[in-house]
Amino acid sequence: MTHGIACGLLTAAVWLLLPARYRRPLPWSPLFIFSLAFFVPLIGAVGVIAAIFPALYLPRKREAQTWQAVGIPDLPFRAQTQLHSPTFGDSGLQDVLRHAPDPDQRLAALLATRRMPGKEAVPILKLALGDPSDDVRLLAYSMLDKQETDINQRIQSSLEQLPGAAPQKAGALHATLARWYWELAYLGLAQGSVQQHVLGQAGEHAEQALKLGEGGELLLLAGRIALERGDVGKARLHMHQAEEAGMDSAKVLPFRAEIAFETGRYAEIPGLLRSLPAQMQQRPPFAGLVRTWT
Repeated sequence: MTHGIACGLLTAAVWLLLPARYRRPLPWSPLFIFSLAFFVPLIGAVGVIAAIFPALYLPRKREAQTWQAVGIPDLPFRAQTQLHSPTFGDSGLQDVLRHAPDPDQRLAALLATRRMPGKEAVPILKLALGDPSDDVRLLAYSMLDKQETDINQRIQSSLEQLPGAAPQKAGALHATLARWYWELAYLGLAQGSVQQHVLGQAGEHAEQALKLGEGGELLLLAGRIALERGDVGKARLHMHQAEEAGMDSAKVLPFRAEIAFETGRYAEIPGLLRSLPAQMQQRPPFAGLVRTWT
């Protein structure tokens, strides 16, 4: 009788000390403790105490935490490598310029454009010209001005070498001038009537270089300049000459498709797009065009 009362008291004490999740289900949880203490005299009671109390007061050590929380990093001062499609690579920086309340963040967005291609960086810099912060506007203006000044200095240097140059040297100089004038227009550093003048200069120097024996990539450039100026006939001629000269068709086909569109020869477009290499057909902007036209 005494043994049973002692086991009951021990069971009640141990059961009340158990964590809540171990007290259920009733009555099996306390009955299990009582059975150990009652049916195994002395050793059962000692075993219950030895098994449960150390587990309650000496819990198992937990492993050290292998990660830690960190704050949101600042914008990089260099454009980071893009692992996926770069089509929307500049949209994040434009969003920062439009919506970030902190001028330092907008300045960091401008600095991140220094390692971007000029064609992607110039629209971002132009967007920053309307920023409410003087520091942001001045930085954007200075970066745009530096790009334009560098190109104009190269143009001026080539123009100074042109008078009296031998025909072979003159051809290379005209080709260089065509490329730099085209760069001004292509990057959007010249607009409106200035852009038309720049394209005109690029076209004239390209034609002079071709007459003096230059070719290769210059034929493609001359075609692109003519296409940008709206001279579709001359653009088609130069693209055809570029292909005959051995230019990679993957470089010419997109412009031939554009010429076909401009001249209303829509039936030619699907075939031209299907002739593009498979990799080009899968990346923007050609992926959408191929789906639409084929």
